[in-house]
Amino acid sequence: MTLCPRCRRPLEGDESYICCAGQELRWRCTSCHKIAEGFAFPYGLCPYCKGKLELFERGAVEGDAAMTAVRKAFEIELGGKAFYERAARDATHPELRDLFGRFAEMETEHMATLSKRYHADLPEPSEDFQFDRAAIFAGVENKPEDPANLFRIAIAFEQRAVDFFTAEGERAAAGSIERDLYRELAAEEREHVELLTTEYRRWQSGKAGIL
Repeated sequence: MTLCPRCRRPLEGDESYICCAGQELRWRCTSCHKIAEGFAFPYGLCPYCKGKLELFERGAVEGDAAMTAVRKAFEIELGGKAFYERAARDATHPELRDLFGRFAEMETEHMATLSKRYHADLPEPSEDFQFDRAAIFAGVENKPEDPANLFRIAIAFEQRAVDFFTAEGERAAAGSIERDLYRELAAEEREHVELLTTEYRRWQSGKAGIL
């Protein structure tokens, strides 16, 4: 069997060498379970936690239990996007309007990534999304007059998603596709929590955001 000298995957056909530069490969971290797309990463390490990356090829997600995991991920992402869009419209501080607008764009990009990864079409979020609904889900009191509370709701919202996917992953059968899915989804939401927390701290100190 002939292997590509770049990615070490089997070559097809009779060609002795096929350059795969520019091809987007998919990797999964063996430590944090985060999925990363790209041809290669420095030292073969996860760009998020520096754990070991393994080439990841699962194909289309099938089965009711696995599709339930994907559906719940999209429901949470749609809720997050709707919250950020509403926060951007209602924020009285210009910098917060811009920041939450960027958060909404981040969720849109993330959903596009999940759609491509899990082969699912996305519905549009409802425009009548209520802050109170997000605050209740996040377990944070809604204080419209407090700009910082928008951050607290958003961070708690994402953390609840981390906790939910982590718990579902622990309940799923060992070695099952849905167990892997929940771990991957928890890692995605954990990244959001870290990003939002960093942005909140920078906003509190008067520094520009990193988005």
